Amino acid sequence: SGGKDSLLTFGLLNELGYETHPVFGNESGRHWFTALNSYRWFKRNVPHTARVWLNSDRVFSWMLRHLPFIRPDFASLRSDEYPIRLWTVAVFLFGTLPVARARGAGRVLIGDEHDTTIRASHGGIPHYDGLFDQSRFFDNALSRYYGRKGWALSQFSVLRPLSELLIEKVLSERYPALLEQQVSCHATHKEGERVVPCGRCEKCRRIVGMLLAVGGDPEQLGYTPDGIARSLGDLAAKKVHQEEATAHQTLLLLEKRGLVRLDARDQRRIRPHPEVLQLRFDPIRSPIEGIPVEMRIPLYRLLLEHADGAVKRKGRAWEPFDPTADVAVNRAFPFERHRSVLSPRSRGREGPPGYLLGELTWPEARERFSEIDVALLPVGAIEQHGPHLPLDTDAFDAEHLCREVAKRCADPKPVVLPVIPYGVSYHHADFPGTISVSNDTLARLVHEIGMSAAGNGVTKLLIINGHGGNKPALDFAAQMINREARIFVGVDTGETSDVDIYGMIETPNDVHAGEIETSTSLATRPHLVDMSRLEKLVPSFSSRYLNFTSKRGISWHAYTKRISPSGVMGDPTKASAEKGEKMWEAMIGHLVALVEDLKALTLDEIYQRRY
Repeated sequence: SGGKDSLLTFGLLNELGYETHPVFGNESGRHWFTALNSYRWFKRNVPHTARVWLNSDRVFSWMLRHLPFIRPDFASLRSDEYPIRLWTVAVFLFGTLPVARARGAGRVLIGDEHDTTIRASHGGIPHYDGLFDQSRFFDNALSRYYGRKGWALSQFSVLRPLSELLIEKVLSERYPALLEQQVSCHATHKEGERVVPCGRCEKCRRIVGMLLAVGGDPEQLGYTPDGIARSLGDLAAKKVHQEEATAHQTLLLLEKRGLVRLDARDQRRIRPHPEVLQLRFDPIRSPIEGIPVEMRIPLYRLLLEHADGAVKRKGRAWEPFDPTADVAVNRAFPFERHRSVLSPRSRGREGPPGYLLGELTWPEARERFSEIDVALLPVGAIEQHGPHLPLDTDAFDAEHLCREVAKRCADPKPVVLPVIPYGVSYHHADFPGTISVSNDTLARLVHEIGMSAAGNGVTKLLIINGHGGNKPALDFAAQMINREARIFVGVDTGETSDVDIYGMIETPNDVHAGEIETSTSLATRPHLVDMSRLEKLVPSFSSRYLNFTSKRGISWHAYTKRISPSGVMGDPTKASAEKGEKMWEAMIGHLVALVEDLKALTLDEIYQRRY
């Protein structure tokens, strides 16, 4: 648009050397006037400039006319608030996404300043008090959406630590040519080929006040001397739609410059807020790690040339600090998807630390756990898998799944803990080669591993279970870890993908060494599958409630040999490597999506859904 946030975002990225594509949303109607000056200037001077035609204003008007709780004369009212607030920016944004994808962009930036949106609850209903579609929560939600779509895109704003006043200051001091294109008024009119502000509305008095407060010249934006005087006269008397701290500091700066006079009531009411001219880092609204790693130090150093230092939130107070020297400045950005990282087996010791914990040195492990708080723990079994599959099928499959999931996740990748190869396999004890541990032993082992992982900084532990007989012990261990460490612990025994996999096979009650496990083994280790010894045995029971794959089936336990003399429960003769590859893709894809969600969510957001 032609707003100060978009203009400053471009100026900063361009100065930092990024290939930047300004994409304008050309809205139907007069709303486009706010961007017209800027678009024409960019089209003449900036390569890669584009615009997308949108009819969002017409859609909004149509909706308003059909909503019974909206007053019928809404179109004649001048207001800076959209009656429909949930999806305005999303409409503009999705209009530009085809351009971003067609050009191979890896990042979508929206110019949004310091976020004053708060998460609140009304009548027990969680919601966002503020402009959700201009908040960091919205950026994170869209980045997760892009990840689920398989798009190499992340969305963020580089202006989160800046107040509206500081944005205007940096733009006027550093990029005067861009400042001249700024139009923030929504009641503009044309004078010749140039769009000029009205000089009467709330936005005009806000922009005029901020520019004069930081030593800028509103006439550069097309304001007339009469419009400037009118805006200053109205500023103290009328309210502005602005963060209170910024509004108060603006008035105090204007009074110091002799441009406004505050009466006794205003002097008692208004308090100084010097932090609005500093970079403000809040762990929720504007964390240091809210932008990609390589941007941080160059960007913050540039901004500190114009800001009065930097502060970070501690409790209810702001404390001075140096963002370029803070430990968080090297913390990974959770949504970066377009950088490639060598696998740990090929990186050597000169590359970045890998994601397999067992292959790291302790300094590398310390670095990894400072970047990521998600870990995967594969748990399997050493037990019979019919006369044709290897004994370590469950252990191999659990570890293979964890490795593939981590490999396909965006940076920073989850840490993969070494596999626990032994499981609860007493029901296969009639077959030689089966090595089993008790439920109590497995639960205690997983519990202690989980507690130790939590001590290393893991707050989200996902247990990937390759053997159904382990589930009771793993669920118990997960409860104990959660109770004592208060971290998130999840157990996946196929729940994320079973519905997909059962749609790929022909065999009912296929639960062990049958069509599924033989297919997945053919896709990964065909040399260990003895195709000459395939035996079909599909279990059939007297009650439909005993069927293993029935949606109404109960959980029950039995020694395998009483059901199948060969140990097979299913039909391996219908297996194929092609089916196995599709099964692996389903399992890996769903778990990658889950891990990306966990990476992007705080524990608080896991426990209660956010918009």
